[in-house]
Amino acid sequence: MGLLKNLLIGAAVYGAVKYVTKKGVNGKSLVDELKEQAPEWLDKAKEFGNDVKQQYRQSTDPYTE
Repeated sequence: MGLLKNLLIGAAVYGAVKYVTKKGVNGKSLVDELKEQAPEWLDKAKEFGNDVKQQYRQSTDPYTE
């Protein structure tokens, strides 16, 4: 039973890797698109984190005007 389970998991992983690395109509795979967009998402996440920190500091600081 363990061998069958491992074969099914291996087949699923193989299919997933093949799907993510398959080139689309535009000549790029999902992995390529993620690599291109990751820096933008990282910058947006940093900005969001800084905004949240600033809002928290303003709401907890009793000496602000």
